[in-house]
Amino acid sequence: MMEVLVRGNKIDITDAMKDYVKEKLSKLDKYTLDDDIRATVLVKVRNYSQKVEVTIPLKTLILRAEEESQDFYSAVDLVINKLERQIRKNKTKLKKKEKAGIKEFNIDDIIDLSEDEPVIKRKKIEIKPMNLEEAILQMELLGHNFYMYKDSELHKIALVYKRHDGGYGVIEEE
Repeated sequence: MMEVLVRGNKIDITDAMKDYVKEKLSKLDKYTLDDDIRATVLVKVRNYSQKVEVTIPLKTLILRAEEESQDFYSAVDLVINKLERQIRKNKTKLKKKEKAGIKEFNIDDIIDLSEDEPVIKRKKIEIKPMNLEEAILQMELLGHNFYMYKDSELHKIALVYKRHDGGYGVIEEE
């Protein structure tokens, strides 16, 4: 059974809330083989909605999902469904890890969703040299959440992305 740590940001977590989260996360126990798994759940209040973030670090990968809803309990349900979909979607990748000798999941209990998997779209882009401000402007003009470019000052490939808090982040190559 996994250990569940629930904490709140701008909200007091009641015993009923903790029990609900633990009950819902126990649905994922049937997929895992390890007993020493720790799930971290963070509940945040933003305006009139509640955001639930769940992180479950495993030996070879990290399961993470977040959902926002006006109701705490529906946000928990949505995030658990999202985690379960992640496990199902990655069943083939998990099988490869199992063949490599790393057994973290009970593969037989994972229902295959191969017919529901989205089509992977590939794009080739020309990476143009520009500064960060130009990259942000280009991203906004395209209506995307991220934009890849070559930093004209550092001469490195970089990716600018829009953060959930409304700010921007940059990922650069070493």
